[in-house]
Amino acid sequence: MGKGFYEVPVAVNEPVMGYAPGSAEREEVLATYKKMYHSRIDVPMFINGKEVETGDTGNMAPPHDHQHSLGVYHKADQSLVQEAIDTALEARKKWSKMPWEQRAGIFLRAAELIAGPYRAKINAATMLAQSKTVHQAEIDAACELIDFLRFNVQFMTEIYAEQPESTSGAWNRLEYRPLEGFIYAITPFNFTAISGNLPASAALMGNVVVWKPSDSQVYSAKVIMDVFREAGVPAGVINMVMGDPVMITETVLASPDFSGLHFTGSTNVFKDLWKKIGTQIHTYKTYPRIVGETGGKDFIVAHPTSNPKQVATAITRGAFEFQGQKCSAASRCYIPASMWNEVEGYLKADLASISMGSPEDLNNFVTAVIHEGSFDKLASFIDQAKSDSDAQIIAGGNYDKSKGYFIEPTVIKTDNPKYTTMCTELFGPVVTIYVYPDNQWSETLQLVDETGEYALTGAVFSEDRYALEEAVQALENAAGNFYINDKPTGAVVGQQPFGGARGSGTNDKAGSKLNLYRWISPRMVKETFVTPTDYRYPFLG
Repeated sequence: MGKGFYEVPVAVNEPVMGYAPGSAEREEVLATYKKMYHSRIDVPMFINGKEVETGDTGNMAPPHDHQHSLGVYHKADQSLVQEAIDTALEARKKWSKMPWEQRAGIFLRAAELIAGPYRAKINAATMLAQSKTVHQAEIDAACELIDFLRFNVQFMTEIYAEQPESTSGAWNRLEYRPLEGFIYAITPFNFTAISGNLPASAALMGNVVVWKPSDSQVYSAKVIMDVFREAGVPAGVINMVMGDPVMITETVLASPDFSGLHFTGSTNVFKDLWKKIGTQIHTYKTYPRIVGETGGKDFIVAHPTSNPKQVATAITRGAFEFQGQKCSAASRCYIPASMWNEVEGYLKADLASISMGSPEDLNNFVTAVIHEGSFDKLASFIDQAKSDSDAQIIAGGNYDKSKGYFIEPTVIKTDNPKYTTMCTELFGPVVTIYVYPDNQWSETLQLVDETGEYALTGAVFSEDRYALEEAVQALENAAGNFYINDKPTGAVVGQQPFGGARGSGTNDKAGSKLNLYRWISPRMVKETFVTPTDYRYPFLG
């Protein structure tokens, strides 16, 4: 048990390295990339601190070079998923009682391992397995994951310090207990940081976790597990399993000890999970916490007073960084007619200067989409736009999967504000533009709000403060992360807590205290110093 009130290191955001030509970090990450590319690995599951291989494997390949194998990962059967649950519950007996400063020390150490000896490795793994440019890998796999770990420790100590008032006659104390049971973490392919944070944030608060990473992110997930193990996360606290997602989920949700879901992924999958949890609610010992960050159909809306060059840059960066595979990516844009010609010119010039290919070539701004299923889906929407009378492709529109799953950055212009690509989440490098009459600003804001089921991120550009205020009010429920004169991507831990509502999730704001509150169950303890011995109150005389 701790013997002091401890102050943790003040959390600061990890500086983003530049990877400029000739820099040491550039040479190191490219050398690490090359070494990992030419090596084959087996990625085991991690159950009770042990590496588990089954021989039932799936292949891992770079999306930009899909005929090249990086190795295989091993898949669980139902008995191994149950073993992961059982060993987590056993580990909980000691982990839930671990003094908070010991848990803090583990995850602070994990942050420093990523900042130092693991930085090139986790970035190179993310470049290889998820086809991120070095800049996108750096801000995700290194900096954001470091920030999550550091700031969550600070947030935890702030939460523990929140105590009720006491009197001279009674001492009131709040204990912030972990949830009773275990947490199920399901993580996506697109952000290595999210994949590390979802199990780690719950574990930091004293919980134990069964973690299922995306099949398309297992390669960098192993690096995360290597970091956690070296940092000292005890056996059984975080168990990583891969395999049939339906089987794994059914096994997990059948357990009476299931106490929480920490999820990032598609809206429909999350809704199905919520439904399944609801139909099995009588199974559980406690009401499970359900936390999810899901889809987005994120917008940029420009007022006639906005700067056309700034708007075009926001579209290029917001829509095409990491091939548009961010839940926050700009996907639908509303541009006033008076400035459309300028925005279009800047946008086309930007796209003409963009090169596409392997992330190993650091001149490339765009690489491949994650897998063939994503490629085929995006190609079908592009082909549909080519034939539809109410849409036209004004830039891009080409694609090729002979070597990698490459979709050219594509801009669709439509006369129909409810055109399918204005409403449907595509999760790729495709953005759709609707040009509105300048005198219909208010009507356009209403259109933005009522289009689609999502409410994750959005941006408004204007030099008119009255117009900005109108947009802030009109779009109050349209985005959980709202940007003024900036692109709708790039939330930073500790600065812009991230999450949305409607079809975009439960808005529990990763990167803030709000998320950590979901993984604790407070207990109020009142200690009375002089206990009454007479039931009579003064009013009885």
